[in-house]
Amino acid sequence: MTAVEQAHALRDVVGAHAAESEQLRTLAPAVVDAMWSSGLMSAFNPSAAGGSEPTFAEMIETWIEMAWQDGSFGWVGIANFPSSFAAASYLPDSGFAEVFTANDNRVTMGGQFFPNGQGVAVDGGYRLTGAWSFGSGTGHAEYVAAGFFPMVDGEMRWAGEGIPDMQVAVVPRDQVSFKDGWHVQGLRGTGSYDYAIDDVFVPHDRTFALFTREPKRGSSPAGRMGMMPVTAAGHAAWALGVAKSMLDDVAELAATKFRMSDMASLASRPTFQKDLAHHVAAWRAARLLVLDAFTGAEGAVAAGAELTPTMRADMRVAAVFATDTARGCAEWAHLAAGTTSIREGSRLERAFRDIYTGTQHAFISEKVAIDAAQVWLGVVEDQFGL
Repeated sequence: MTAVEQAHALRDVVGAHAAESEQLRTLAPAVVDAMWSSGLMSAFNPSAAGGSEPTFAEMIETWIEMAWQDGSFGWVGIANFPSSFAAASYLPDSGFAEVFTANDNRVTMGGQFFPNGQGVAVDGGYRLTGAWSFGSGTGHAEYVAAGFFPMVDGEMRWAGEGIPDMQVAVVPRDQVSFKDGWHVQGLRGTGSYDYAIDDVFVPHDRTFALFTREPKRGSSPAGRMGMMPVTAAGHAAWALGVAKSMLDDVAELAATKFRMSDMASLASRPTFQKDLAHHVAAWRAARLLVLDAFTGAEGAVAAGAELTPTMRADMRVAAVFATDTARGCAEWAHLAAGTTSIREGSRLERAFRDIYTGTQHAFISEKVAIDAAQVWLGVVEDQFGL
């Protein structure tokens, strides 16, 4: 089965355990087990780590399907899958053997890639210390990713002019201290715990550069495009999936929904019909923009071209636009559904909380759009964080 088919096959188990995941504040064990038994958990990995190396279109459609089922399930998909994809693609051979091969590729990974830690360079590796927030998917992860700045003789190391070296460490769970701080409005079932690491030795072979585009394994263009495009595609697809669940649910509700003192069903009201058409069309346009930006860059890289700053800007803007569009669709669906959308435990109520939590993420903020526009305008030649 394709990754999309694997995800679709989990609809019943995800729906049955959505409330449990929220109560546990991390994905229910039955859902995690189903992700492994279906093959979905490792599907995005390079083939050497048990994956099928899907195209960007396949990744995007898989994430849309997952987020349509449940926001927390989809969010775990955009946390765990890129984390293991990156580690499996970019770790040196001995680190890959230690983390993946020694565990028969049954490795779940989550965490925060932003460099909130410092790694003091020592013989053979780093002494890593730091504190990270929003470690999505770490509730059930055997390994935790942690971004850090390498420090040599008390000084930051530089990757280029004005660009600090930023690395990612892969750390076993038992060397990480988790904080019980995940009490939030939405995405409650994602296990996005804060965590800390205190003076833990991490060998060089369990680290890789955050912005590398030089995979050690895997043949798909995604590996040569790096973590940023894969992460951006995930955020865009997640927002689209949650919004689609709300549009679908309010359309289904409309046939039987009657407002107080109104004899006409919601579906028969011209204003609802017009607004539904507008928001469904906006959703479809946003999805097509995302597919165009990511598959266009993917095709160029597959043909041997360099991934240009403009391509990277195009993908990030598409992700921001899709997120903004999805949020607008969700807000309309929530209002159109009336009191149905405020009842605790319904898909509409949960999805509304989820989308207004997930769209707060810095990765799809207005600063990203500004950075991308500066590249388009020629104000700067590149923004390394895109």
